[in-house]
Amino acid sequence: MSEKKARQEERIIFNNLREQYLYQGLPVDSIDAKTAFTIHNLKDIHLELPYTSIVYRTNFFSFVFVKDAIGKYTTDEQTFNTSPGTIYFTNPGHFKSFEWKEIRDVHLVTLSESFLKENVHPKIFEEFPFLLAETVPPRTLQPEVFAEFEQLYLQIEKEYFSSSTYRTRMIGNLFVVLLLKIKEYFWEDYNPIYEGNRSSQIVKQFKRTLEQHYRDLVNGKTDKVFRVQDYAAAQHLHPNYLSNVIKSKTGKPIGTWISEKTITEARTLLQHSPASIKQIAGQLGFTEATHFSNYFKKQTGISPVLYRKQHTS
Repeated sequence: MSEKKARQEERIIFNNLREQYLYQGLPVDSIDAKTAFTIHNLKDIHLELPYTSIVYRTNFFSFVFVKDAIGKYTTDEQTFNTSPGTIYFTNPGHFKSFEWKEIRDVHLVTLSESFLKENVHPKIFEEFPFLLAETVPPRTLQPEVFAEFEQLYLQIEKEYFSSSTYRTRMIGNLFVVLLLKIKEYFWEDYNPIYEGNRSSQIVKQFKRTLEQHYRDLVNGKTDKVFRVQDYAAAQHLHPNYLSNVIKSKTGKPIGTWISEKTITEARTLLQHSPASIKQIAGQLGFTEATHFSNYFKKQTGISPVLYRKQHTS
């Protein structure tokens, strides 16, 4: 591959798995286009092996459960082998690529931050902080331990393809258990990979500050909305430098990170909080409810009132 082509591919960002598969010419029959959650067996997707992906970024989380397959994957500068019994996950923003030599049974789960907060846990990163970690190494588990995860993800798959009225709620609750299992087996003795890269540390700290700031906004601990210069000041950096690092490392401008976080928190509050639209607007730092409503509709295509009506019973 030429250096120019490699640079072009590194700029590719996918917002959901269907978009990624369509670009790569892979089957999308099992992908529900109406939800920000997917689960399927990769043996039904990669019909011709070996398969090597392009280099890309995603705006969603991926969890991979390798029951029986051989391959490898790369996240930023780290490359890991995948073998039977391996479990790993990646979060949004990183350069990624993967290679499969053999696939007999590999389940992939993808979901957005919005889905996590709306259907899994409203304080998802407080309960499961490892989801914000820069790079978490994969784990290869003993068969009896892997079987505990398999039981859970197969039940999630069953609900995903069901027509139950409570489908999304059941998926969300089952995924809580799955994350608790990951927390139990992965996180208790987690030893973060030191990447030796200042930019990686800046991105990691920015994500943590962003999450903590919106938690403080929602909890009423502050009514000041951070701007780029505030996030820069938190790390004693020039705003332009922080902006350049975030854009180059994650593929998204810092303003996009902030707006996406605002909308994610707004959706969560509209769905789970009894607060009025005006109160939610205030919690998120908007001085006027109309400003919040216009902002929300511009970003999502739907008004806060209609969104709440559609997502609450």
